[in-house]
Formats: sequence, structure tokens, C-alpha cells
Amino acid sequence: MGASTAYYLAQRGAGRVLLLEREKFLGMGSTGRNAGGVRYQFSTPVNVRLSLFSLDVISHFDELFDISAEYRPIGYLFLLTSLDDVTTFKANVEMQHALGAPWVRYLERAEIARLVPLVNLDGVLGGTFCPRDGLADPNSVTQGFAQAARVRGAQIETETNVMGIKTDGARVAAVVTNQGEVATHVVVNCAGPWAASIGALAGVEIPIVPVRRQFFITDAVAEMPRDHPMTIEFSTSLYFHPEGPGVLVGMSNADERPGDTYALDEEFHLQTLERALYRLPLLEHARVARQMAGLYEVTPDAHPILAQARALRGFYIAAGFSGHGFQHAPATGKVMSEIILDGASQTIDVSMLDLERFAEGRMIREVNVV
Repeated sequence: MGASTAYYLAQRGAGRVLLLEREKFLGMGSTGRNAGGVRYQFSTPVNVRLSLFSLDVISHFDELFDISAEYRPIGYLFLLTSLDDVTTFKANVEMQHALGAPWVRYLERAEIARLVPLVNLDGVLGGTFCPRDGLADPNSVTQGFAQAARVRGAQIETETNVMGIKTDGARVAAVVTNQGEVATHVVVNCAGPWAASIGALAGVEIPIVPVRRQFFITDAVAEMPRDHPMTIEFSTSLYFHPEGPGVLVGMSNADERPGDTYALDEEFHLQTLERALYRLPLLEHARVARQMAGLYEVTPDAHPILAQARALRGFYIAAGFSGHGFQHAPATGKVMSEIILDGASQTIDVSMLDLERFAEGRMIREVNVV
């Protein structure tokens, strides 16, 4: 989010653009610990529009930034096991088509069986599939935006930790870091799982909490084609897709409490493994090669905050994507540059994604989060 926003601001000639990163390198937080999924299949128009812009950039990234995003359109397949979910997803497909994503389609069980013959379809009633959904590399996208931002004059400082935010009346005045103080009237909070902590430094309450999500990668599974779709059992959030010579498998823990730990929960790992073996029986012969945990940055309605805080002029927020942030990074940088420089986004209407919607009871629920 920070690299993309820095790029689009620098592209507009916004003056001095400074990106602060507390780690030694960019992308060492949630960016470097996610499964890399990109998709059009969301349940709200604003998320679909963010995907339409972002995936267009990601799919042409090498042409735009001279570095490949390693975009692999293997498709997303959602497996639906309840009639209510079938009804909801069919309505979502109609909405996605109307907004300009005609590639998404509903599949009957027999069609799914032909598409993924290795998957156990017990209890599956139908599903949705989009062949243009798939995977991309978060690190490459981050570096591409960062390099392009630098070329256009942006400055990136690593190992720089924000310690405080000074205000003058009801507006931002400066950022205090371990490397010194930076006078500024504009701050963009792209701190992801730690966005609430940055907000607290400025006296702004932000309802974003970090929630651990973990996954594992197996050793080589020769039986699984490398173009096998990303497959999601919607009712449990189990997902799996090819990763190198093996398979990446993850699942959301409905009982996970907020916290910023990367420690692995072995008990839940076993639950994930058990469910994965049920849906993808060939994993019985695979070995777990690596386990990882990352952090979702969760808001109460699973939508990001893309706005200036009304209570503090010059304090902008681009965080809270609830598990689908990386794929929306291109659109985020674009809309934030317009909000900052023009007062509102012209490319995509994100006015409903303001901070104040939570206190005012205007939440917009995204149900298609895994």
C-alpha cells in the first residue's frame, strides 16, 4: 500500500513524497507472508471495481514497470455446500458481470468434477469459477512500485520507525521517527495490521485489528497439475493451490483472537490438515515442507478504510483490507493519490469506505473473505 501510494503521488508530481519503512527491507510484514491470491470474485461492487483496476495493472505489470508480477491466471474455484450460499453466489455473479467481469460463471457439480477431478466433491452443490483470477507475487509488485516511485523522485527510508505524530490544532504537523522529525501536513497510514497503533499516535481511533492466519506448503505433489485452480471450500474457508512443485494449503480459524503473533498454532494446523485431506485426498502421500503465519488487518465489515479522518486534517488511512489487500494495492495507490490531491477519488468511488462509517452505522459487509 505504501509503495503503490508513493508511486501514484510521485507520478502526479505531488511534491516531496517520503515512504517510511520500519524494517530493513520493504515487504517484510504481511506483504511477505500472504498466499498471493488475486481475484474478481467479491460480494460488493466497490471490491469488484478495486479488482478490475488492480488486476488490469497486475496482468500488465511487466509492460508498466519493467518487472513481472508473476501473474498466473489459474482461476479461483469456490465450492458451495449450502443452498443459501448458492443463491448468494449466483447473485454475485450477476453483479460481477454487470460491473465488467464477464469471465465469472456459475458451475454445476458435474462441471466442477470435470474441472478438478482430484477434489472430493462430497456435499458440494455447485460453485463459481473465474479463469482470470489466480496468483501473483507480492514482493515483485512491491519492488516494482517502489522502484518506479524512486525514479519519479520519491524517497524511501528503511529502518525508520514512527514514534509519534505531532498535530497543530486539528491538522497534522510532523512525524517523529527514530531517525528524526519530518515536518509534513499529510500522512498516509499504510501500516496494515498496525494501523490502529499509528492512529493512536495521532489521537485517531481506527477499528483495525491484526488476526493471525496460517498456511503450509507441501513437498512435491506430482499428481497435481501446476495450473490447478485455487480451490476454496467456502463454508470452512479451506483453500489450496499449486505452489512450486508442491501445494499451498490454508484455512481461517473462526476462533482466532486478535493479536500480532506469528507463532504457529499446531493444533489448528492439524485441523487444517485433516480438512485438506478430506477435500484433496492425494495429500495423504505428501509431506509438509514449511509452515507460515501472517496477519490479516481486519475491520468490522471486512472492507478497507480509504479516506482522510474527519477529525484530523491531513491524516489519511489506507488499511484494513481483511485479507485481500495485496491484490488491491494498485487501485489503493491510485485512489489515495486522487483523494489527497483532488479531494475525492475519480477513478473509483470509494466514498463509502470512510473511517466514520463504523460509528455512524454505515458498514458494508463483504461476505466473500477467506
